Amino acid sequence: MAVAAPPVPEAKFAQPVYSTRHLVGAALGPLIAVAIWFTPMSLEPPAQRALAVVAFMIVYWIAEPIDHGLTAICGCFLFWAVNIAPFEVAFSGFASSTPWFLYGGLLLGEAAAVTGLARRIGYFIMGLVGVSYSRLLMSIVLVVLTLQFLIPSGMAQVAVLAPILMGIVAAFGVAPLSNIGRGLFVLVTYTCGLFNKMILSGASSILTRGMVEGLSGETVYWAEWLIAFLPMTLVTIFVCWFVTLWLFPPEKKELPGGRQYIDDAVRSLGPWSIEEKKTLAWMLIAIGLWSTDLLHHINPAKVAMGTGLAIALPKIGVLPTKSVKNVNLLLIVFMAGALSMGEVLVQTNAINVLTGAAMSWMTPLLGQPFLSTIVLFWTGFFYHFFLGSELSMLSTSLPVIVNYADTQGFDIKAISLIWNFSTTSKIFVYQSSVLMLGYAYGYFETKDLLKLGITLTVIEGFLLALLVPLYWPLIGLWTR
Repeated sequence: MAVAAPPVPEAKFAQPVYSTRHLVGAALGPLIAVAIWFTPMSLEPPAQRALAVVAFMIVYWIAEPIDHGLTAICGCFLFWAVNIAPFEVAFSGFASSTPWFLYGGLLLGEAAAVTGLARRIGYFIMGLVGVSYSRLLMSIVLVVLTLQFLIPSGMAQVAVLAPILMGIVAAFGVAPLSNIGRGLFVLVTYTCGLFNKMILSGASSILTRGMVEGLSGETVYWAEWLIAFLPMTLVTIFVCWFVTLWLFPPEKKELPGGRQYIDDAVRSLGPWSIEEKKTLAWMLIAIGLWSTDLLHHINPAKVAMGTGLAIALPKIGVLPTKSVKNVNLLLIVFMAGALSMGEVLVQTNAINVLTGAAMSWMTPLLGQPFLSTIVLFWTGFFYHFFLGSELSMLSTSLPVIVNYADTQGFDIKAISLIWNFSTTSKIFVYQSSVLMLGYAYGYFETKDLLKLGITLTVIEGFLLALLVPLYWPLIGLWTR
């Protein structure tokens, strides 16, 4: 006897919430694009039309009425659909190794999170450094730095570390908005977006590398990036620790229960699982190949994709299909679309218009490393106010920066690394999704981020101004 299938309930979808900024941006983007398209200009039609589509993309990336990835793919489609560029140029970013570098890295990061390896490493470092508030701050900085090699996503790092910090704050017996809670959470949130500019880890650094290679043809090695910022990275560890300890002195200096709390946390994780060991092995292989790429010249993207895919395969890997699906593919699409936009600007010569308009005032100030570093860093700092997302900032400005450096005979790598590093200087929550996530836990206020952000921005800007003229020429950067 046939049994009737139960009725399928009607699907319910959450309605998106649009702010005034979203609604204004949604209308403004097409209007500006149409105005640029039809306004008489002394430009070749492909260049003018390319600028119209790019204007639409920039407005949508600023206002964010839709996801950044959807904006990027819309732009690529328009480049192709209205005959601004052929398909292979309009979608060229998808054939670049850069978005797939990020994809492989995200797979590795997902494995570190789901297997518990990241938490285990975090507790291990905390136990090694100590359990007083001062030592916990130092251990947090070291954990975040370590996670840059394992999880190439600031948001994922915050998501992994937040439960650990919440337990520590509770163990201290203080309120979430105590100095202990503020210090731990604002430090983690800020450094998750700071160290990934000094290491080729995270979407913004990987995007910068891809644009430099795609627009200039110069190869950027993983080890080269690491060596360029190594002195500054080591100094920044102590700077972040000291500044946080100074701004947020603790109500209690020692963790009640002391070492026992960390030991209990580690014990709750149980013995090392096979999945953790496999994940650690694949990550060590990736880090080993990345750190020696100056010797063997294997593209870092090949390493990321190879180990990322391996960790998602049966038997030799650990990720089930469900976890693979958790990786944010729209982030990959956004990066590919941003690279495509840069290539279209170059192919249509529209990049020359943007360069002349945006960079001409800098010409008298650039050339000497010390002054150039100050100008680029603080220009990026103020530019970041208007483009809240660092990915939006880089994708809309880096093609101009790279083209300008090339035409003026400056060191393209050096200029691009400085511009990328300028995205670390954040003082408002809206400037980064990582900051938004950390703020959402409710353990610090906007004034706390403002205090820490301003202090670290000034210090990091000063350190960078010393690093570039004194150290970079010794390792082959800023040689012209």
